[in-house]
Amino acid sequence: MIDTQTETILSLAQAARSVPGRSGCGVHAATIWRWMQRGIRGVRLETILIGGIRYTSQEALHSFFNATTAAADGLPPVVKNAEHRQKAIEAAERQLDI
Repeated sequence: MIDTQTETILSLAQAARSVPGRSGCGVHAATIWRWMQRGIRGVRLETILIGGIRYTSQEALHSFFNATTAAADGLPPVVKNAEHRQKAIEAAERQLDI
C-alpha cells in the first residue's frame, strides 16, 4: 500500500511525464491507467484514491518496473511494501541486540 507520509505522491499525469518514453518525453497518461487496471505480465501498478482522484508514487513506479522486469526475465517478482520494510527493520534491530 502506498504510504502518503513517506512516499512521493504523483498524479497519473505526473507519473506519465516522469516515465521515459520512446520519444523521450514520457508516456501517455492512458498507459499509466492501463498499468493500473490491467498491468503487465501479471503485475499491476499500485495506486491510491484520494478525494476521488487516483494517484501513484515514485516508489510504486520503481517497484512496478522492477517486478515487470523480473517477470520478463522469468524471475519471481520481489515485492517490498511498508510492512516488509518494517519487518526487515525489526529483524535488523534484533540482530544488533544479540
